[in-house]
Amino acid sequence: MTDTMSKTLSEATADETSSIASFDGLMAAKTKEVGALTRTIEAKTVRIGELAVQIVQMKQDLSDTQKALLEDKKFLGDMDKNCAAKTAEHDANTKLRGEELVALADTIKVLNDDDALELFKKTLPGASASFVQIRESADRQRSQALSKIAEAKARAGKPNPGLDFIGLALMGKKVNFAKVLQMIDDMVAVLKKEQHDDNDKKEYCAKQFDLADDKKKGLEHSVSDLETAIAKGKEAVATLADEIKALEDGIKALDKSVAEATAQRKEENEDYTELLASDAAAKELLGFAKNRLNKFYNPRLYKAPAVLADVSAHEQGAVAPPPPPATAAAYSKKSEESNGVIAMIDLLVKDLDKEMTEAKTEEKDSQADYEQAMKDSAEKRATDTKTLTNKGGAKAEAESDLEKNTEQKAGTTNELMATESYISSLHAECDWLIQYFDVRKEARTGEIESLKTAKSVLSGADFSLLQMQGKSLRGSA
Repeated sequence: MTDTMSKTLSEATADETSSIASFDGLMAAKTKEVGALTRTIEAKTVRIGELAVQIVQMKQDLSDTQKALLEDKKFLGDMDKNCAAKTAEHDANTKLRGEELVALADTIKVLNDDDALELFKKTLPGASASFVQIRESADRQRSQALSKIAEAKARAGKPNPGLDFIGLALMGKKVNFAKVLQMIDDMVAVLKKEQHDDNDKKEYCAKQFDLADDKKKGLEHSVSDLETAIAKGKEAVATLADEIKALEDGIKALDKSVAEATAQRKEENEDYTELLASDAAAKELLGFAKNRLNKFYNPRLYKAPAVLADVSAHEQGAVAPPPPPATAAAYSKKSEESNGVIAMIDLLVKDLDKEMTEAKTEEKDSQADYEQAMKDSAEKRATDTKTLTNKGGAKAEAESDLEKNTEQKAGTTNELMATESYISSLHAECDWLIQYFDVRKEARTGEIESLKTAKSVLSGADFSLLQMQGKSLRGSA
């Protein structure tokens, strides 16, 4: 029985030693894994610091951009004032030019009145006509034309070289209608060039407005898309941060649970070892007691374990009992009572065996449960650690995308502001032309037609004058 108990104890001790070795190996692996995770956390901490510096720099850039935006708005406000002043000036110039056109029309009307037509349409002078009469009519026409030219110059309110030269030509002592006609042709050419420039400018403005509007719409759409992407990016970063925090808390809780389970298993194993030792000692003592009773009551069943008896006697400090005192009657063995005591000892030994068997079973089951829990914990920790690493990478990628989208939005916003500023400058440059294009074109066309009519009238008058001068010269000869 002692050999069996020793063998059982050795097996239990070997199992416990194996379990302790497995636990030590697991703890070594976990310690190594904790070290790797610690280095990862340190790297992430450095990354967080770098991102914090970048955020500060981006906030400074945002502040500078906001200041620049305020300056641009101030410039835009000043530009609106300047544009309003220029528009008023342009309206005044347009009004003066209209008055100038009226003056030119009046001048042409003077050149087309009945006296002028009568003078210019005559091809042959009458018997009573004379060169002096023709000259007086030409002087009167020149005087009336100069009056209208002066009126046109007064209404224009600014220098007009064309009108000045026409006036100088008409004020000459000898009116050279050919020169005046050439000046009219030049003025017509200038008017046509101005109209051509207006046509080109209108086409340019329309094209630029279309291009700028298309670009503005595209930039606004891009800004809207980037704002949506930034909002989603911020949400993704916040979600990943929460998930990472939850994983880190879960790993800490798991490590705490592993430590608590390990401490509990160690305590249970110590209780188990102590119980086995106590039960074994109790069984040994009961066996010694039973054997001692058998020595007296059942000598055939007595076994003489000298070492055990000596040890037990030594441990109990027992000595041989003295001989019984003399009595009147002979002493008789009480077998029945001894059998009951021995049966009770056997029952106690059986209870101890049962208790030890149950303890071994419970220890084995507890150890198996512990090892399975450690295995499951290790797998879960490995999975959570891998997930944590993936989440960290995803968070870093999301933050990088968020940073790129933010920078791209800032650049696109600046480009949009520049486009809007360009559109404003186009309005300042083109609105007045587009608004008054038809009026200017109609007035310029009328002016050209009037100049052509004046040219036709002056051409006829010049021809008549030359004929009258030649006729007078032939008559005097």
